[in-house]
Amino acid sequence: MSQHHTVLIVGGGAAGVSVANNMRRQDAKIDIALIEPSEKHYYQPGFTIVGGGAYTLKQCTRNEADLIHRSVKWVKDYAETFQPESNTVTLRSGDKITYDYLVVCPGLQLDWDKIQGLKETLGKNNVCSNYSPDTVEYTWECLQQLKSGNALFTQPPMPIKCAGAPQKIMYLAADRFRKQGILDKFNIEFYTATPAMFGIPFFAKALMKVVAGYGIKPNFSHNLVAINGNAKTATFESTDSAGNKQQVVKPFDFIHVTPPQSAPDFIKKSPLANAAGWVDVHDKTLQHNKYPNIFGLGDATSTPNAKTAAAVRKQVPILVDNILHLINGKAVEEKYDGYGSCPLTTSLSTVMLAEFSYGGKVTPSFPWLDPRKNRFIWWIGKKIGFPWMYWSLMIKGSRFDIPHKESYVENLMKED
Repeated sequence: MSQHHTVLIVGGGAAGVSVANNMRRQDAKIDIALIEPSEKHYYQPGFTIVGGGAYTLKQCTRNEADLIHRSVKWVKDYAETFQPESNTVTLRSGDKITYDYLVVCPGLQLDWDKIQGLKETLGKNNVCSNYSPDTVEYTWECLQQLKSGNALFTQPPMPIKCAGAPQKIMYLAADRFRKQGILDKFNIEFYTATPAMFGIPFFAKALMKVVAGYGIKPNFSHNLVAINGNAKTATFESTDSAGNKQQVVKPFDFIHVTPPQSAPDFIKKSPLANAAGWVDVHDKTLQHNKYPNIFGLGDATSTPNAKTAAAVRKQVPILVDNILHLINGKAVEEKYDGYGSCPLTTSLSTVMLAEFSYGGKVTPSFPWLDPRKNRFIWWIGKKIGFPWMYWSLMIKGSRFDIPHKESYVENLMKED
């Protein structure tokens, strides 16, 4: 069985649903179809505070059917292969769909099996992860029962979804222990494959103060390679400044694991991928570098921005407009500047709102506010404001742009 659509979207997460609904608002008649096998849609930025006990999984969950505009055709199947020369996508069922324009946004896959022993012990033995709806509630179960011991938090090599998430849960846990008067009974350590607390020095310095405030020990250039749940040991590969590697085994009473992540396998194997396996698109137009009628956005693309919902919010109108430009015989526009945002939950009542663009430029949306400060107002944003913006505006296809400017922090950068 085959069908044809003007615009075909692969992936019904934050990017796919937002593109479908945004495009529908721009053009009431355009023929749009969306391929997505999942019945449930998750607000993934909320997973951090679900694991931290400040939110529920139910609050992060909606039915996919309730989010897609009724005039958009929902194809409940998996995209399996791409035939871009014939403008065709083949589904797992064997059906084929042809298109005039294709939007590819399947998100990332979590590579649990790249850490030896993790799959066998995840969800038991106090081995937890906020990165999946299947495992996030177990984090909170574990934290409630902990009274002392070694609490480890890990971060794999980049890129990953929301680069700050591996440390956000650590601060929420540490603040909870402090409020219970038991922080001094813990040895909290952060093991990250990266060389610093954050990729942008402006924020990394501020986060080192947060770490010091909780008495957390950071271990840089340490990558988790194996875990033994029964023995409660984690094995890390550490790399020194000369590139020499050695294995370090650490006992734990609790460990929060961030799994390695990559583009989905069906993307890696496809003609749409670059050498590293990402959907190969232009950094500023989001148009495919080889196939002009194909576009990509969100976590699976080659654009070197932070993989966050905030990045998707900025990408959606640019991508939609560029497809409409092509339909109307106009040129695409280079408008995406790499904006991303990471609300870093530094306690159970404060957030440091890190906003940045390509090249590590600090580009906040709010003048006069030092973005390195931990603020209660951004905690309210994290719990109430940002989820509302996601469900009520972004996913529904509304456009709302808050300008973000490097000039807002010029003086602060000079001080720094």
